Amino acid sequence: MPFNVGENIGPYRIIEQLGQGGMATVYKAYHAALDRYVALKVLHPAFHEDQTFTARFQREARVVAKLEHPNIVPVYDYSEHEMRPYLVMKYIEGDTLKARLNKGPLSSEEIEQVVNSVGSALSYAHKQGILHRDIKPSNVLIATDGVMYLADFGLARIAQAGESTLSSDSIMGTPQYISPEQAMGKKDLNEGTDLYSFGVMLYEMVVGQVPFSADTPFSIIHDHIYTPLPLPMDINPEVPEPVQRVLLKALAKDRKDRFETVNEMVKAFRDAWTEAGVPMQGTSITMRPASLKQAAQTQSKPKQESIAGQTVAAKAPAAKKRSPWTWAAVAVVACLCLGVAAIAFQNLAAPVDEAPTQTVPSATVPAADATPTADGRPTLPAASPEIAAAQQLVASEPGSPDAHLQLSLAFWDSGQLRPAIEELAQAANLAGPTNREFFAKAAGEFKAREAWVPAAGMYLRLVPTYGGGELPEDVENDFHEAVYKAAEQKDMPLFVFFERVDAVDLPLGYVVRGRYALFNGSMQDAKAQLANAKKVRSDMYEVFLLEAEINFKDNQISKARGILSSLASDLGAPEWIRLMANNYLKTMP
Repeated sequence: MPFNVGENIGPYRIIEQLGQGGMATVYKAYHAALDRYVALKVLHPAFHEDQTFTARFQREARVVAKLEHPNIVPVYDYSEHEMRPYLVMKYIEGDTLKARLNKGPLSSEEIEQVVNSVGSALSYAHKQGILHRDIKPSNVLIATDGVMYLADFGLARIAQAGESTLSSDSIMGTPQYISPEQAMGKKDLNEGTDLYSFGVMLYEMVVGQVPFSADTPFSIIHDHIYTPLPLPMDINPEVPEPVQRVLLKALAKDRKDRFETVNEMVKAFRDAWTEAGVPMQGTSITMRPASLKQAAQTQSKPKQESIAGQTVAAKAPAAKKRSPWTWAAVAVVACLCLGVAAIAFQNLAAPVDEAPTQTVPSATVPAADATPTADGRPTLPAASPEIAAAQQLVASEPGSPDAHLQLSLAFWDSGQLRPAIEELAQAANLAGPTNREFFAKAAGEFKAREAWVPAAGMYLRLVPTYGGGELPEDVENDFHEAVYKAAEQKDMPLFVFFERVDAVDLPLGYVVRGRYALFNGSMQDAKAQLANAKKVRSDMYEVFLLEAEINFKDNQISKARGILSSLASDLGAPEWIRLMANNYLKTMP
């Protein structure tokens, strides 16, 4: 259960919840013995599934606690309460660099302070053999006295040390700041990973935007791996050429081409600053590249969540082993790299009373020596007739979103998920944000294939084309079905931002988070999100369905049956909800 305000957790009294992310919840607490406030970072209960996690947690917490540097948030203590491991850290009263950037361009002095403070903290940690793995502006805290702190060394290191479902098969890092090697799932990370993320942060401060941003985390991750860095001077002509050279080296795709150490990178940045001979003041430019190929239209940023009294970008939750009841799983793999690790997600198939569980071969992972294409990507397996025909169509109509959609569908149907998603992203960018006909067609095609994650992504592009007005009933029902069913899949957050669901329908956003937690997180989180949804709209059909699913999984069969029976017989309920309710009832004793 979540910790409650007023509750005593060991010697710490909970004052308020500050924020919640995919791996931890943070509380402000009071330590009476020392008469001071602290921040409790409570790890997700799923970590405790790993029977050896506690020992590793203690070992890694000791390592992190040894980091003593004036620009690193210190860890005071670690313990466990009701099977919930937690870290005790210094409570920083202030704001984040992310919040400061949102207020406007940084001054020359502020940029210098960030470079010096973060650079010094990182250099010290690297000398201790510790990587951060998640450098970003929301992890840079600015105290009320002006001191800057680098936060969250502990969470990234401790999470990766475990074998829980939150750390396995997941990518640590935030998409906008992730290094190519992190995005590819490589395990042999070194200082170059932190240097790249630090470089992205410098790019954002100087240029006025992050280098890569798109509709989905998948697209952003793809760009970090494959897409050439947008030249800083092309986006902001005021960026001096010497500074551009530093950013290009810091953000090299191959870590061997980057700076070797933090100190080398900081010195190069300072020297470039001096060589430029002009104040290195930031910029308020807000345009960001949306296409895989070029800078285009402004895209939304992920919602920020409060962590340790500060604002921290929400992380995509990772998953527990999914339950086989309700829907049969079809496992597929979306490959993001040249023959190394892949990002897996599951595609829901038929109801359990219609088909047994089936496994589709994963997308072929090219061999390490596969011949790369002109853009650096490996060659794909031999094309089927459908793929070959679609490729010919794209070759004859390269600017046609419909042609790229057909190629995406052909790849999808053949089980090649990486090129399918890439072509879909290209098609969506070519279509433009107002092309209602295209997004309706794309959403319908993937819905017909019960490919709920890409279908949900396309519906989220379709809905804004109605200009905030009332949606046609069929569009609303299809949208709700797609995001509801997509929430069962563990890697949904790689393709669909929960915050975009919130923007369309807040109670549905709570429901989707709750269902995601039910299948991929914890029962407690699922119940908490259900409670949030009920507060906003208690009579929503999806709320009832989620409540029934929670009761079913919680072995409250009688309660689940009552709700499901009501839904199945309610002619006013959407057809897909009545069908799901009936399918559940058929599986009950």
